[in-house]
Amino acid sequence: MTRAGGAATCQYAPFVLAGDLRSGIDRVWDTFWSGGISNPLEAIEQITYLILLRRLDDIQAAKESKARLTGQPIKNPVYTDATRHLRWSRFRDLSDPEAAFALVRDEVFPWLRGLGTENSTYSHHMGGARFTIPTASLLSKAVHLLDRLPLGDQDTKGDLYEYMLSKIATAGQNGQFRTPRHIIQLMVEMAAPTPGDTICDPACGTAGFLVASAAYLERAHGDALLSAAARRHFDHAMFHGFDFDNTMLRIGSMNMLLHGVERPDIRYRDSLAQSAAGDAGGYSLILANPPFAGSLDYETTAGDLLAVVRTRKTELLFLALFLRLLRPGGRAAVIVPDGVLFGSTRAHRDLRKILVEDHELNAVVKLPGGVFKPYAGVSTAILFFTRTDRGGTDDVWFYEVTADGWSLDDRRGPLLPAEKLGALPTSALDEAEHSKNNLPDVLRRWGGRLGAERARARTEQSFCVPRAEIAANNYDLSLHRYQEVVQAEAAHRSPLEILENLERLESEIQAGISGLKGMLG
Repeated sequence: MTRAGGAATCQYAPFVLAGDLRSGIDRVWDTFWSGGISNPLEAIEQITYLILLRRLDDIQAAKESKARLTGQPIKNPVYTDATRHLRWSRFRDLSDPEAAFALVRDEVFPWLRGLGTENSTYSHHMGGARFTIPTASLLSKAVHLLDRLPLGDQDTKGDLYEYMLSKIATAGQNGQFRTPRHIIQLMVEMAAPTPGDTICDPACGTAGFLVASAAYLERAHGDALLSAAARRHFDHAMFHGFDFDNTMLRIGSMNMLLHGVERPDIRYRDSLAQSAAGDAGGYSLILANPPFAGSLDYETTAGDLLAVVRTRKTELLFLALFLRLLRPGGRAAVIVPDGVLFGSTRAHRDLRKILVEDHELNAVVKLPGGVFKPYAGVSTAILFFTRTDRGGTDDVWFYEVTADGWSLDDRRGPLLPAEKLGALPTSALDEAEHSKNNLPDVLRRWGGRLGAERARARTEQSFCVPRAEIAANNYDLSLHRYQEVVQAEAAHRSPLEILENLERLESEIQAGISGLKGMLG
C-alpha cells in the first residue's frame, strides 16, 4: 500500500537548500557574526538591504537591456543620471573599501530609504531603517559574498531568504517563534486560497503564511493571475499582515517583495490592543500562528474583542479577533496551544461554543509536541473554521499528526529524503515512510472529510465527531477526548506517545490551575 503523494512538481517544495547555496549563506552569516553583528534579526535586516540593492541594480540592468533592444527610452528607471553612482555594481567595484563604506552609509542608504512612493508600504517601513554595518571590512566581505549567490531566479532567491530566516534560532519577545515552513505549507494547501481571496495574518512576523499563499496561487491559479485585474489584486490588495515589531515588519515586507508581491499591506498594529472596527469583516481568509504570551490587562485590550469573550488570555483574544476580521463565509486556519481545546475556564468554554454553535468548526489537526523545537516545546493544534454567523457545524474532523517528517528533538533533522518531505512530496510514500511523515495523508484525508472520513472508526488516525457529542462534552475539542484506543495497541505504545500523553496531562493540569487563579481574581 502506498500513501498519496503529489507527483507533480510543487512550486514551494519542502525547504531543503542545495549545499553550495546553503554554505554561501552560512559564509555571509558567519561574516556578520565575526564582524560584530550577533543579533540574528539585525543580521537578516542588514543582509536584506544589501540583497535589495543588488536586486534594484539587476532591475535597472534589465530595463537598460530592453531599451537597447527596442530603441525606446527607459521607462520608470530605478536610477537616474544623478544617482547611477549609487548602484550595487558601482560600489561593489570600488577598490577602496573605506570609500565604498562611506558611499553606502552617506548616500546609498539615505537614497534607499526615500525610494518608495508616498504612503507605500515600502516607504513606511524603510523610513525607520538603519544602516548598522559597523566597518568597511564587513561591508566589503558581505557585498562580495552576496554577489556570488544566484539571486536572479525568484524561487532560488526566495529559498535563500527562507534559509536566512530559519537561522533565527531563539524565541523573540511576546512568545514569537518561527512556524516551520512545511507546517505553513500544509495549512495553505488545506485552506486552498483563491484569486479572489483577501488574505490576512494579524501576527505576521516575517510573513511566512503570506509568502506561502502567494506561491500556492502562482502554482495553482497561474492562468487566472494573467488577467490585469487579478494581477492588480494580487500585487496590491490580496495580502495583509500586522505586527508590532518594526524589525519584523521590514523583514516581512522585504520577504514579500523578494517573492514577487509588489505592494503587500504589511503594517504596524498591536492586534489585541487596537480596535478591529476599521478592518471588521474585511478578509476572506486568515492564516496565522499568533504569539501566546499569557495574559493581558483588560485596560490594554481592545473593547470589541472583550465584547466577544471576556478574558485576558491572548490565545482566546486572537480567536475572537479572527472572527471579527473575517467576513461572513470567510475561513481560517490558525495554530492554537492545546489549552484552547480543553481549557476549563468559562472563557475557554464560551469561545469553543461560539465556534461550534454560531459558526462552522471544520477540523482540529493535532500536531506532535516537538514541532516548534528548538524555539518552544508547547503542544499545539491547527483549527480550521468558517465564519457563518448562523452555525453550520455538523461534524468536526480530527486528525492526530504523530510525525511531520522531521525529528521531534531540538535538532529537528529530516527523517526522509527531500522528495518525500512536506505535504506535497514529489515521490509517493510507503507505509513505513508515512510513519515518519503524516502530512501527505492529512491532505489526502482532508479532501474526504465530507464523505469517507465520516465512516472511520475512532481507533484510526482521523475520524469525525458529531456536533451534539462535542456539545455534550462541554465543547471539549481535544482529540484524546473522543479517540478510542484498542487495548492491544495501547500496550505497545512508544515512549514518545506516552510522553506526549503526559505532556497533555500536564497542560490540562496547568490550564486548570490557571482557571482557578482566574476565578480567584
